[in-house]
Amino acid sequence: MSDADVTEIATETMMVAAKVAAPILLTALLVGFVISLFQAATQIQEPTLSFVPKMIAVAVALLITGNWVLASLVDFTHHLFDQLPRLLDRT
Repeated sequence: MSDADVTEIATETMMVAAKVAAPILLTALLVGFVISLFQAATQIQEPTLSFVPKMIAVAVALLITGNWVLASLVDFTHHLFDQLPRLLDRT
C-alpha cells in the first residue's frame, strides 16, 4: 500500500464522515440559532430552553436521514473491502 492509497482512503473517509454528520449538525445549528434569537428577543436565559428543542430536532433528523446514513456507511465499507485485493497486490 503506497502513500497515495492511504491519502485516497483518508480523503474518502473524511468526505463520507462529513456527508453523514452534516444533516445532524446542520439541524442542531439551525435550531440553536433560532432558539438563541428567541432567547435574545425575550431575555429568557433558561438552559433547558436551548437543550430540549435541539435534542428533539436532532432525534427527528436522525429518524429522517438514518436510512440514508446507514446506506452511505455500508456502501463505503463495501467499497473499502472491494479495494483490499488491489491494495494487497501492491505490497
